[in-house]
Amino acid sequence: WVNIIPLTQQREVLFIRQFRHGTRDVTCEIPGGTVDPGESPRQAALRELQEETGFHGSDAIELGWVNPNPALQENRCWTFLVEDVEEIGDRQTEGSEAIDVVRVPLADVEALFTSGEIAHALTIAAFHFYRQHLGHRLI
Repeated sequence: WVNIIPLTQQREVLFIRQFRHGTRDVTCEIPGGTVDPGESPRQAALRELQEETGFHGSDAIELGWVNPNPALQENRCWTFLVEDVEEIGDRQTEGSEAIDVVRVPLADVEALFTSGEIAHALTIAAFHFYRQHLGHRLI
């Protein structure tokens, strides 16, 4: 599957908040989803971004990938950066997905990790890749 770090021109990160059944809680995480058959991870990232947030970006930069749970699964989770995203319309969530989109200034993201507001492992991994992309700084 894929995760996306979407950045607006105002240097805001789009996060999603949604109820997760495993933790029985609302989580704050970056948009993401599965790669459909015949689709590249890059194509899936741009599609999932639009479906979950209603925003579009012209290109997705691959930052890296992880094996989310190699003890039980053989899949990968790719992280993509999509810069200068623009709102284009309605979201296309699936079935019972109830997603709120939250804009967070990039400079405030680190505090969300420190406070525990973001505890989703794949979101934390995504920002590790983002820091590497920028030379170990977040902003």
